[in-house]
Amino acid sequence: MTFRGTFEHALDAKHRLTVPAKFRAALAGGVVVALSPETEPGTPRTIALWTPEGYDSYTAAALAGANPLSARARDLKRMLFNNSWELELDSANRVMIPAPGMQYAALSKEVVITGSGECLEVWDRGAYAAYNEGALARYPDIAASFADTT
Repeated sequence: MTFRGTFEHALDAKHRLTVPAKFRAALAGGVVVALSPETEPGTPRTIALWTPEGYDSYTAAALAGANPLSARARDLKRMLFNNSWELELDSANRVMIPAPGMQYAALSKEVVITGSGECLEVWDRGAYAAYNEGALARYPDIAASFADTT
């Protein structure tokens, strides 16, 4: 399934997030909640919701070709697996966001869930609004940077 769209939600007092209805079937078999590696300085941090199979594919691709004995590969492997949690949707179609994820992404009660293709991202609502405004302003430059240069 391709995850797309933007949805405003609120976390409850126990940090549970209601999954948008259109994605519940895809996540019914389990949810991996993981920290998203933000590689650009100043980009707000997010957490991601993956299907277990999707997260396995993502981590395999990220680690492909890396020497498993190298310090860099071990660091990346630890970041990917130590900072992810395999969870289930509860009977009300909610997933609990673990405390380390709440802290990492600076999530408050008001959040935005965005479809990011292979996963969903959960943003603090204010951080997302600022990020999206800047990204939309840079949209022509971002698109042009992928132009065929041959």
